[in-house]
Amino acid sequence: MENNDPLSASDSLKLIESMIHKAQNRFNENGTLYLLWGWVVFICSLVQYFLGKIVGYQQAGAVWSITLLVVIYQIIYLTKKQKSEHVRTYTDEIISYVWMTFGICMGLITFIVSIKNTWTIMYPLVFLFYGIPTFLSGSIMRFTPLKIGGICCWILSVVSLYIQSTEIILLFIPAVLAGWIIPGYLLRARYKSA
Repeated sequence: MENNDPLSASDSLKLIESMIHKAQNRFNENGTLYLLWGWVVFICSLVQYFLGKIVGYQQAGAVWSITLLVVIYQIIYLTKKQKSEHVRTYTDEIISYVWMTFGICMGLITFIVSIKNTWTIMYPLVFLFYGIPTFLSGSIMRFTPLKIGGICCWILSVVSLYIQSTEIILLFIPAVLAGWIIPGYLLRARYKSA
């Protein structure tokens, strides 16, 4: 019987192994969304602090409305990415649900805090919730920098309880550096070397 398969058994196994390896590392691809959100939060924190503390602008928190544009960009980015994917792994789905849950929780926290006008509790909760998807994503991807970033966010949640001044907004900087920006660059380097 003639074999029309151009791949040998050995080549077939190598191809399957390569596909499995790519599927395992695909979600973290190049760290784009970690970097995007990390830098947006970093910049918004600095701008709000500068406008509020230095300039004395009463509506300094309005700078965060830029995140709505980032959400729109993220939806477009993920839609295009999903269309180009041939296989969606179980890991991809779990991580997307983890981050979807985070987004919903952040929206609910903002809504609840604005209705109850208890902004002092906002920061500990935000840092607490920043840590959850970051740590879980690191655990799912087996990527230690994200796990460390999540732990740093939890520590900042406790630290924020003891800061009652406008400087509390500056805690976002170490939170996103440890949780999203540094891991994002490390993910990008790992993606490029793969």
